[in-house]
Amino acid sequence: MQLCFFPGCNTPAIRPDVERAIRASLPVLGIELVDADNYACCPAFGSFPSADEEAWMATSGWNLSIAEQKGCDFVVQCGSCYSSLRMGREHLVHDAEKLAHINELLEPSGRQVTGKSKVRHVSEVLFREIGPEKIASHLKKTLKGLHGIVQYPCHTLFPSEVVGFENSPRAPEGLRRLVEALGAEVEGYSRELQCCGGAGGFMKSTPEQAVEFAKNKFDAILDETKADFIAVSCITCLMHMERIQNMCNEQLGEERYKIPVFDYNQLLALCLGFEPKQVSAICNVPRDAVISRLADVTANA
Repeated sequence: MQLCFFPGCNTPAIRPDVERAIRASLPVLGIELVDADNYACCPAFGSFPSADEEAWMATSGWNLSIAEQKGCDFVVQCGSCYSSLRMGREHLVHDAEKLAHINELLEPSGRQVTGKSKVRHVSEVLFREIGPEKIASHLKKTLKGLHGIVQYPCHTLFPSEVVGFENSPRAPEGLRRLVEALGAEVEGYSRELQCCGGAGGFMKSTPEQAVEFAKNKFDAILDETKADFIAVSCITCLMHMERIQNMCNEQLGEERYKIPVFDYNQLLALCLGFEPKQVSAICNVPRDAVISRLADVTANA
């Protein structure tokens, strides 16, 4: 299976180890990644999509034309990139007038967009195309004995009729089952579907409320689960759920919140045998306790 990889902005710039994890693990499972040459920022909501629909559509058209030239669908990790590109495509393929106008804007560049290439999230590809069973069969290491919780990216759940790929956005199962395929016990808790709170406008406009919002979520994790780690599948969730724990600790004056956060692809790459320094080197909440236990438990133990 061949897919065009859209890395986005934050992943290659701030968390390149996540990009390395994706590039290392997917080919092992039979997915050939093609680079999206000359792609532009998605752009995320809060920028063009909120203020200038034409610019958003033109940018989406430019990016989608890259995948079309490669002859394959996009695969995306960032939740914001996924929803922006997918919703942009939906606007274009269902409105002939908009599509024609965007192609007029793209014409000087020699590009055209038809909407032929789809936009897929990496967790959906892993769950639907590869499947937990095949993933489990390729493991060299396992998360057996570890407890985890999952954080579903909001932008992969809602609006479900456009971006959703779960059978039920109110009871998602894909990411949980993918983590279970790595051997961990995944626990549910009362605030599992609460947003991570990483939206830029929330943190900037009402920082005190944003921190309290996060505290409520992390308190539920600590009180209701035995979580050794948090698995996410969005770069915003990854960065925010680390940073906000440190902010909460600073306010409290103690280290109450210190749950390691991994992108799922990092856990997958570790379990496939790739070195932590290659695929899981960057963090703001230490991961050593999880990685050391992973190293001691092989898949055939």
